[in-house]
Amino acid sequence: MTDADVARHPGRRHRGRRVALAVLLLGVALLVMALIAGAVLLAAVPCVGDARARAAVILREHGGRSVGFPLPSRLAESVVAVEDRRFYAHHGVDPQSLARVVWNGLRGRSWAAQGGSTITQQLARHLYTGAGGGMLGTLEQVGLAIKLDARYSKAQILGMYLDSVYFGDGHWGIVQASQGYFGKPPARLSFGEASLLAGLVQAPSVYDPRVHLAAAEHRQRHVLDRLVAAGMLRRAQADAASRALAAEAGRLGFTSTPA
Repeated sequence: MTDADVARHPGRRHRGRRVALAVLLLGVALLVMALIAGAVLLAAVPCVGDARARAAVILREHGGRSVGFPLPSRLAESVVAVEDRRFYAHHGVDPQSLARVVWNGLRGRSWAAQGGSTITQQLARHLYTGAGGGMLGTLEQVGLAIKLDARYSKAQILGMYLDSVYFGDGHWGIVQASQGYFGKPPARLSFGEASLLAGLVQAPSVYDPRVHLAAAEHRQRHVLDRLVAAGMLRRAQADAASRALAAEAGRLGFTSTPA
C-alpha cells in the first residue's frame, strides 16, 4: 500500500494497527499463561534434593557401585550422542522434542512410546515417576527435569543416569555393565565397547549381545554414526571400532541365539 493509498483510506491503517495490537496482546497473554502453568507445574512436582540418594539406592539394591568422577569420556560421549544430542545446550527439556511428543500425544499416539525424552527426563522417570502415566506423567517428568537441571551439574546428572540405568543381562549401572560384558572398568572402554553399551539403554533385552549379537551390532553402528555426525569420531575410526568389537565377539561370549 502506497502513502497515497493510506491517505485516501485512513480506515485501513487503523484496522491494520488494531490487528497488530490484537496479535501482540494475544502473544503476551499466551506467554503469561505459559509462565503461570510452568510455575504451577514446578510447585506441584517434588523436590529433587534426594536424587543422588535415590540413585544410590538403585545401585545398592542391585549390588552395583557408582561410576564416580570424572566420567569416562568415551562412554559419556556415546550416551549423549545417541540419547540426547542437545544435552549440554538445553535446561533439562528439549523444546523441539517436547513439542513433537505433545503434538503426537494429542493426536492419539502413546505418550510413553514416542521417545524424545532428554537424559534428564529419563533420569526423572528412573528416580521418581516410573514408566507410564500418559500426559500427566510426561508433564511431571518435565517439571522434575527442569528442577534437576537447575540443581545439579550436567556431569552429576549424567553420572546419576549412568548409575541408575539397566544395561541388560542383570547389569544395573555402567560399572556393573562394563565389568559384566567386558571385564574392565568404564574408564578403560574403547569406543567400540562404549558405543555398544550406550546402545543397550534403549532396549536392553532386544540388544543383548549375548543372545542378539546381530541386533546389538546394528544398534552399535547407529551409535557410532551419531558420534561421527557429532564430530567426536572420523568415519574411519568408527568403522575400525565396529570391526574391532566384532572380532572380539566370540571371546566375549557374544552370539545370536536362533529363535
